[in-house]
Amino acid sequence: MNPVTALNTYKNVGIESGVAAADPHKLILMLYQGALLAIASAKNQILRKQISEKGSSITKAIKIIDEGLKACLDVKSGGEIGKNLYDLYDYMNQRLLIANLKNDTAILDEVSTLLGELKGAWESIRPAAPAARTDDLLHMTRPAVEAEKPKSAPQSTVAKQAVLMYGRM
Repeated sequence: MNPVTALNTYKNVGIESGVAAADPHKLILMLYQGALLAIASAKNQILRKQISEKGSSITKAIKIIDEGLKACLDVKSGGEIGKNLYDLYDYMNQRLLIANLKNDTAILDEVSTLLGELKGAWESIRPAAPAARTDDLLHMTRPAVEAEKPKSAPQSTVAKQAVLMYGRM
């Protein structure tokens, strides 16, 4: 096996392992990261005049947005925000098609900025990790002590909307 093939195989195993272990929130984050990486690659390929590779990278970004991010949306439950996000994904894909036809790095920057803002917003609504069950720990060490179960943090409106749009996290 040549070194390039081995490296690609290693990368694919790493990605597959990450996907298998990821929660729904992390999967959406990985889609944002993948689309941003594909767009950055396309921009670099335009600058290097690697036109066929650029086409492949833009196609990858479009597929991630269309078959990943957009396909995961539950527009009915997400209401107006879900519909607006769906339309924004459509807009980004249209802009990527134009960038591909015109080799326009400014359009790639525009879409990258939009995706970066969405990714940042998505990161900010990270669901809280399940709290440790202190009552179980206390009962193991001192069975007679009654412990109060930890309360989950209240979800923000944005977090609730995200749960509705992308399903239970």
